[in-house]
Amino acid sequence: MDWHHYLGARMNQSPDFVRYLCSMAQSLEFSALDSRADQYTELGKQWESLFRGERNRIANLANVTAVLKSAFEWHWIGFYLVDFKEDQLVLGPFQGPLACTRLFHGKGVCAAAWDQKRPQLVPNVEEFNGHVACSSLTQSEMVLPIIVDDRVVAVLDIDSEHLADFSNEDLWGLIPLVDCIAEHWDQWE
Repeated sequence: MDWHHYLGARMNQSPDFVRYLCSMAQSLEFSALDSRADQYTELGKQWESLFRGERNRIANLANVTAVLKSAFEWHWIGFYLVDFKEDQLVLGPFQGPLACTRLFHGKGVCAAAWDQKRPQLVPNVEEFNGHVACSSLTQSEMVLPIIVDDRVVAVLDIDSEHLADFSNEDLWGLIPLVDCIAEHWDQWE
């Protein structure tokens, strides 16, 4: 099969899709030289454009993890989704090394965010009672719950290889993202 001919024909049949991808990539620009605060400010203005035109929840969450990994180069970034039937957190889209597949109430930083419906900022995971060590390289962790209709539907989990790598600046910087995800959650499939 002549793949060049086939692929060229397919690309010519979908110019709207190509324009969509190009506009999405161009709309999420930031400089690695910016401070975290500057990066959060720029990204906060652009989350809506990342989700524009895509209704698939997994695809949108996967793109969020890719953007955050590119912007901040943390060790692990991902989502755990609430499995309401099993009453557990189940691994969703992520960037980083192998991860724990399921997490349970009362065990770990993600469960604390889920159970308490509050963000968790842990400067040293070794000092967090009940920490679940999915990676021995993780030194600090930040978890933000995604809350829709007063119930947690997922958590955004971010791990760093550095002690005390996260601050309230990071929590406040990610709130626009978490709010945007919560706002779109029920519109996504």
